Amino acid sequence: MNTQWYAVYTRPRWEKKVAEHLAKNKFESYCPLNRVLRQWHDRKKFVQEPLFASYVFVRTEECRHVELSRISGIVNLVYWLRKPAVIREDEIEAIRHFTHQFPNVQLEKTAVNVDDRVRVIKGPLITQEGNIIAVKSRTVKIALPSLGYIMVAEVEKQHIEIIPSQSHVNQLSIS
Repeated sequence: MNTQWYAVYTRPRWEKKVAEHLAKNKFESYCPLNRVLRQWHDRKKFVQEPLFASYVFVRTEECRHVELSRISGIVNLVYWLRKPAVIREDEIEAIRHFTHQFPNVQLEKTAVNVDDRVRVIKGPLITQEGNIIAVKSRTVKIALPSLGYIMVAEVEKQHIEIIPSQSHVNQLSIS
């Protein structure tokens, strides 16, 4: 069976419930949670909130997509170019690793621009590759293109290396 990761759009604030319903219906799902400090009038408390509002990731075969629409709380699959958006396995793993290593992750919605391709060579994100959106001081923004989001983490500039583009490599070998 050819399973792939997809994103499903959920009813507002139903992400955890949808993940539970998916598990009950024998679907593998992933609802990344973020540890956030919340303030009430009488106290402060750390709570686990979904990292992506109204989104849950599900690994399934294409033939089971109709079943997804019957699960309570799911509004629809997320589409890209009129097809269900496939999320790459390495992006799911990057999200898992990122949220495990960094508390209180922040998301920024972005239109993905292709810039320098880099690989992290030291630190908790070692071996991760991505497109750098911006580098300021110690902050590196790493893009996850199929999601349309970027995650922000502080990575030392000396802990990344630029991966030469294919055209640059070809030019080097011709010279």
